[in-house]
Amino acid sequence: MNVETMAHARTAEAAEGLTSAEAQARMREQGPNAIAQARPSMVKAFLLKFWGLIPWMLEIAIVVDLLLGRWVEAVVIVVLLLVNGLMGFMQEKRAMGALALLRQRLTINARVRRDGRWQQVPAADLVPGDLVRVRAGDVVPADIHLSDGRVLLDQSVLTGESMPLEQGPGKTAYSGTTVSRGEATGVVTATGARTYFGKTTELVRVAQAPPRLERLIVGVAKYLAAVSVLLAIAVFAVALLRGTPLSEVLPFALMLLVFAVPHVMPAMFTMSAALGARMLADKGILVTRLAAIEDAASMDVLCLDKTGTLTENRLTVGEAVLVSAQTQEELVRLAALASDEATQDPIDLAILEAARARGLLEKLPPRLAFVPFDPGNKRSEVSVREGEQTARIVKGEPRTVSELAGLPWQEIADQVARLSADGSRVLAVASGSDSKLRIAGLVALNDPPRPDSAVSIAELRKRGVRVVLVTGDGEATARALAGKVGIAGEVAPAGTIRENLRSSDADRFAIFARVLPQDKFFLVQALQKAGHVVGMTGDGVNDAPALRQADVGIAVANATDVAKAAASLVLIKPGIGGITMAIDGSRRIYQRMKSFLIAMNTRKMAFPVFLALGALFMGSFLLSPLLMVLFMLSADFVTMSLSMDQATASPGPDHWALRPLMGAAMGYALVLLLLSGLVYWFATSALGLGVAQAQTLLFAWFIFAGSQAVIYLSRARGHFWARPLPARLVNVVGVLNVGVFALMAAEGWLMAPISPLLVGAALILALAFLVGADQFKAMLASFSPTRQTPIPASGG
Repeated sequence: MNVETMAHARTAEAAEGLTSAEAQARMREQGPNAIAQARPSMVKAFLLKFWGLIPWMLEIAIVVDLLLGRWVEAVVIVVLLLVNGLMGFMQEKRAMGALALLRQRLTINARVRRDGRWQQVPAADLVPGDLVRVRAGDVVPADIHLSDGRVLLDQSVLTGESMPLEQGPGKTAYSGTTVSRGEATGVVTATGARTYFGKTTELVRVAQAPPRLERLIVGVAKYLAAVSVLLAIAVFAVALLRGTPLSEVLPFALMLLVFAVPHVMPAMFTMSAALGARMLADKGILVTRLAAIEDAASMDVLCLDKTGTLTENRLTVGEAVLVSAQTQEELVRLAALASDEATQDPIDLAILEAARARGLLEKLPPRLAFVPFDPGNKRSEVSVREGEQTARIVKGEPRTVSELAGLPWQEIADQVARLSADGSRVLAVASGSDSKLRIAGLVALNDPPRPDSAVSIAELRKRGVRVVLVTGDGEATARALAGKVGIAGEVAPAGTIRENLRSSDADRFAIFARVLPQDKFFLVQALQKAGHVVGMTGDGVNDAPALRQADVGIAVANATDVAKAAASLVLIKPGIGGITMAIDGSRRIYQRMKSFLIAMNTRKMAFPVFLALGALFMGSFLLSPLLMVLFMLSADFVTMSLSMDQATASPGPDHWALRPLMGAAMGYALVLLLLSGLVYWFATSALGLGVAQAQTLLFAWFIFAGSQAVIYLSRARGHFWARPLPARLVNVVGVLNVGVFALMAAEGWLMAPISPLLVGAALILALAFLVGADQFKAMLASFSPTRQTPIPASGG
């Protein structure tokens, strides 16, 4: 404690607590025992969702549509803009929910001595120096330096350790822990954000996963915006220099801008993620942050918490070593006699459960006296009637029990060391008469791994995800568990994790023991700085900051509300098996989004450039503004169907790389650009069609090739007919798209009519483009790697 805290303690002890006046003065100085939080304007937070590159582009598109009198499309874009803004706003509110739940943990009452008498006050009114009493069942309301009494504390929500901790005079009981047994009095040393618990809350406040998907969208939007603006300015300037009427050039130039704006991209990504979230929910995986679906596809490192995640979060009887007992059943029966369910001691409950499973609780002799575990003498004992005799049974710390039994410590020391090497808690059991006890045997208790943990970790490794064990338990426990579940690699030395943890150290080790809440947070940050997409599992308050910071925070089954609010995925079913399902589902969604981006960028690069080149070098508008709008709507309608397409999950982590995506789209766009020029030349020079009919033929070609064929090209790495086949919806939408616009071109609805023969010729050319480009794509795919090498568990 610092000097000021020690002074507070001495004052409190001397005066048996503070006076109300002293408490009020310290309240003004220190503030309430609560987590301070700035309260931003909700209106401002909502409006900020409409400020940025993508919102600006959508807003420009709305203005353009209104200037052109296209009210329906303007309304549609307004709806899309509002939906995207609401999604971002709700995500931000959800993140704030974690803080709210943490603050609720402090809304409890406390027993405090004020003005010379004990009284109940709200925990928020506690100040440093208050004399506080806690007892079994209480949540410790602040950091308390214990002065008398002893308590058994459940610290799992803070440290992640499953084993309760005995604390007495001179020790600290931390805010947020639960008193499992005992009663103690102590002096408050820290309140609010200055407590160990409050510092965890501060980490949740500052934690933030990198906005990976947002950067991708902004990157695509910047590129398309730059191209569209340059094209529009060039067309506008050249047309005016040629004397083209402003009433003709303005609608065309503005439509070039509208055409290039990726206004459906945020909606498509949101829809794909929302549909994926619904599918994952059917499998017992709840998605609380849609962007986490994309992040899960890219996740290449997963930090697994031990307690409650890989293990069952309950003590069980493990190995038993016989000394004088003849059988393990006899040893467990004796230990059960020296246990009492009423104490709710986790050790007693584990032993009684083991005895119950062996059918040993049905015929127990009557107990004459029972003394529960006493931290002072480190044992519990019982006297029972065995026939005509009275038997005494002692259970407790091995060295203590061996001394009572008169057994030299060296005779069992090696066995105790062996049993405790994996972090197990070892008890000795002795029985006999009051005058003579004999060691019956040793019992090891541990928190066993879940049956499915090893299989799930093996599946994660197959998917190229490196698994890291992060636990608040000791090194021996962590190493033993890692060996049982298949996590191999170096154990980080104590103190490795710190605020300035080097990325190389984070990459080097596979097992981190004795970690604190801030350690998990710093570890995730270091891995992210090394370029990894990081997942983190957890179930307690101690995990909340790291869950919030991780790209994919995963709250496991039975997690606290705080952990669930901080996480982006919540597993409903026990174990970590759901994580592999989430990864596979996310990678399928990634493939759909990738197909969408390639198809969209192909159109956005090919057709605006082609139309602009026609206006610049031929002095004519190759499509009317009406046909441009029809093509844009057709393309958006067809592309949105990809959100429900069938897709195959990639074998390794997926990472958004803008250059390869734009490169693929540019290759298709170049072919389409050349073929579009050929179609227009054929229509005007070979067939001698008029301007209106040439525009119709060109429009039909755009629909068949740019709106439809590109969809089948972009959706698969190999041939477009390879499995998985397109979803029924994709095919139905494609047939409707081709059929409707072919009929419109032949009948002359909203455009000049052309013969069905020409419509068929445009369709055949589109099919030829599809087959030819598909062969070239498959050939390129055969020369590039189809699988990313899985990362070994050791992290090498």
